[in-house]
Amino acid sequence: MTTAEIGQVQRPTLRLSGFFDDLYSISDEGLPVFKMFIGGRWVECLKGATFPVDTPIDDSVFAYAQKGDERDAELAVAAARESRPQIRAIAAIDRIEMFHDTASIIERHLEDFVNVLMLEAGKTRSDARGEITAVVERMRMTMEDVSKVSGEYKPGDWSADTMGKIAIVLREPVGTVGAIGPFNYPLYIPAAKIIPALLSGNTVVVKPSSDTPLSQLLLAKALEEAGVPPGVLNVVTGPGKIGSTIAGHEDVGLISFTGSTEVGREIAKIAANKRLHLELGGKAYAIVLDDADLELAANRCVMGSVRNAGQRCDAVSAILVVESVADKFVAKVLEEVDKIKFGDPRNEGVTVGPLINKAAAERVNALVRDAVEKGAKLLRGGRYRGSYHEPTVLDMVPLDARIIWEETFGPVVTIARVKDENEALSIASKSRYGLDSCVFTNDFYRMWRIAKTLQVGAVTINDFPRHGVGYFPFGGVKDSGIGREGIGYSIEEMMVLKTIVLNLEPAQLGKVKRTRPRHR
Repeated sequence: MTTAEIGQVQRPTLRLSGFFDDLYSISDEGLPVFKMFIGGRWVECLKGATFPVDTPIDDSVFAYAQKGDERDAELAVAAARESRPQIRAIAAIDRIEMFHDTASIIERHLEDFVNVLMLEAGKTRSDARGEITAVVERMRMTMEDVSKVSGEYKPGDWSADTMGKIAIVLREPVGTVGAIGPFNYPLYIPAAKIIPALLSGNTVVVKPSSDTPLSQLLLAKALEEAGVPPGVLNVVTGPGKIGSTIAGHEDVGLISFTGSTEVGREIAKIAANKRLHLELGGKAYAIVLDDADLELAANRCVMGSVRNAGQRCDAVSAILVVESVADKFVAKVLEEVDKIKFGDPRNEGVTVGPLINKAAAERVNALVRDAVEKGAKLLRGGRYRGSYHEPTVLDMVPLDARIIWEETFGPVVTIARVKDENEALSIASKSRYGLDSCVFTNDFYRMWRIAKTLQVGAVTINDFPRHGVGYFPFGGVKDSGIGREGIGYSIEEMMVLKTIVLNLEPAQLGKVKRTRPRHR
């Protein structure tokens, strides 16, 4: 599809199966008006206001969602607080089975989830299916989390102060988790917060992105059907101030936020002394050395740059290639980009669709124009219309270009040429971000040196960064966040240690007589 053809797409319409009938009513104009999920009930917000949900496919309104406010958020937190005994009364094995049942429900209604993700997020059909598959797999891997929910026995006779005592160290839920999600993976990322939160006995209040509020409502329905007790899971839709209310509420024990660094900083200020788990912005540099498999490197760098239209915190957003192999590498990059099918995400085979909205496309294009004005070579793409931005290739990008340092969040392959690996490391180390990087080389020692030197949460060798179902831990350093997510890792963030000390002296147990003479 060309930018000229973008305005000719067929207007999107959302149709859902009868399973989701209680989630919405129909407006006078024939569009679905979705409700919120608070206290186990599908409700309208207190003030009765709604906001339009636009689709990036043609920027039209295809649904409405509740425009909740602080009072709705407070009701959700109250419901979560009151329902804590209900979730803790469910045996852990039954919580695991609850997620297995939810996975089966999602699979039965796969096309409903696919359609919502395509319309609200502009995801291609394949990307939508991939995200749903990740959620289903994550739910079926909950037994892997259990290995981290363990206690500890500590004998006291290692110290004179604790002689005659023992301690049992337990892990307990923090209480209520506030889960604030982004637009780029509106189903998976909140799900990856909900799963460990409920599994560890917490209740949850979810605030989805106002750009993509609907997929979380479908997930809530699936969890409700699987037996999540009323009030244990709550979903409040509306503007960003709802997230601020949740973050600052005294009855919320932990905030798990995924989004921009700027918003994350504000959340951290509001949350004060709460436990924080923040997954923020990223700038994943790909370093391509002179001994790399260039065909592999080009393929993976392009995939890492344009997957999900480049709207990924771990996207390859700048490639630092050694000058001696740069020409060959760029030629192979162009071959890969020319294979991309760009257009209406509803069409089978399309691999790159629109960005989340017009403003996002304009921002990405501003980064491209800035690079070209400063001397970069535009080899492919460079145009946008509406929410669509063409897959774009920039070569010889100078280091004073904004796109070298800022998050791109768009389908742009940005290539800067460097003298050697030391220059590449110097550039990468100056970034304010520290989420992911990747290195392409066949030399183990160079790979190890670079991986150890890069100040990031994860380094991927000979592939692009991707977190998938979270089997490996992920998270950032510097301005990219606090804490780690992943199977068995997120759950640790959502539990606190409790120490129970037992004095065994009344039972004449545990008191050990010290027989060894002390020497001074």
